[in-house]
Amino acid sequence: MQHHQLRIFSGSSNPKLAADIAERLGAPLGQIKLTRFKSGEIYVHYEESIRNCDVFLVQSLAHPINELFVELLVMIDAAKRASARTVNIIVPYYGYARQERKSAPREPISAKMVADVLTTAGATRVITIDLHAAAIQGFFNIPVDHLTALDLISGYLKMKGISNPVVVSPDAGRASMAEKLASRLDSPFAIMIKKRPAHNESVITHVIGDVEGRTPVIIEDLIDTGTTIVNVVEGLKERGAKNSIVCATHGLFSGDALARMDHENIDEVVVTDSIALPDDHSTRYKVLSVAPMLAEATRIIIEGGSIDKLFRDAGI
Repeated sequence: MQHHQLRIFSGSSNPKLAADIAERLGAPLGQIKLTRFKSGEIYVHYEESIRNCDVFLVQSLAHPINELFVELLVMIDAAKRASARTVNIIVPYYGYARQERKSAPREPISAKMVADVLTTAGATRVITIDLHAAAIQGFFNIPVDHLTALDLISGYLKMKGISNPVVVSPDAGRASMAEKLASRLDSPFAIMIKKRPAHNESVITHVIGDVEGRTPVIIEDLIDTGTTIVNVVEGLKERGAKNSIVCATHGLFSGDALARMDHENIDEVVVTDSIALPDDHSTRYKVLSVAPMLAEATRIIIEGGSIDKLFRDAGI
């Protein structure tokens, strides 16, 4: 594609993904200097002209989220002050998305706060993947392109040819995604009912659907500590299911989650590269690339057209 006005820059979170997106667009990855003062303050310098350019900044808001969030804000501000025509932020994983509503008095709605700050800093468009709650799009007063990795995951699962699968939603909130995946795999689906005594903790209370003798395909938007997934896997095993395949768009894997997910009742963990995975992960993990999808979305934004065509065959 013509890229004389397109500039792609990477933050610190996932430079390989940014490089893959740029390569697929036939554009060089932009030169940017990201350093820290002794005090920890972040310094950004674009080492090439971006005047009147459409700038795309790639940054997932994963661990360390607050550091990466401020880095993205400084990158946005620097681009705006360097007279970029547009400042488009590609945020494959949108941090703070689990705080999208008040579930108790005196709580923040942090997902809305993040949206406000990004917009105030100067972002003109957001491209993201599988938000924890789709309603977060409405927190922005700028265009939001909300993509999904469901096509990517379902295509891989169909290629595997899983015997006697059942798609499992770990909670009612993922039921819609589980139903769509079940439709594509031509399989039944089940829903787990759980309660949360504390953050990152859950207890399975009921299973709605038949899982006995079947291979569970568990679908989530993200895996954080892995505690919930392990509880789900063990609960399914107790109800006569076979070993599980766990799928999620975003692999946060906080703390010792990678080791926790290396579980005897999990055959495979399928995630995307929306968040960079450590190189020392086991062979149990399969990483699918979202670079082609993000590159095509970028191409459509620059050249014109509808993002909808990315998912026209998916019924999203």
